Amino acid sequence: MTSLYQILMLILDVLWFIMIAHIIMSWLINFQVLNLHQPIVAQVWDGLNRLLEPVYSRIRQFLPPVSGLDLAPLVAFIALIAVRIILRNNAALFY
Repeated sequence: MTSLYQILMLILDVLWFIMIAHIIMSWLINFQVLNLHQPIVAQVWDGLNRLLEPVYSRIRQFLPPVSGLDLAPLVAFIALIAVRIILRNNAALFY
């Protein structure tokens, strides 16, 4: 059971880092620190979008439209943290 817990936490940690990179990169692109005309930046941005868009699109179906703001990454990030907390609290029961 400990192995399953550790594997799930590893997957959630990787997803956490991917989401953090996506959020920071979106800010840097919006503030024009990064330019999408650079090939490496465009490739990384496209890869992050391909990884996270299936999650964000499902969240956007339930969120009401807010003018100019995309709250899907925030909701996904909070949900990820909640899942980590739930796993951590329930893992203590098995030790």
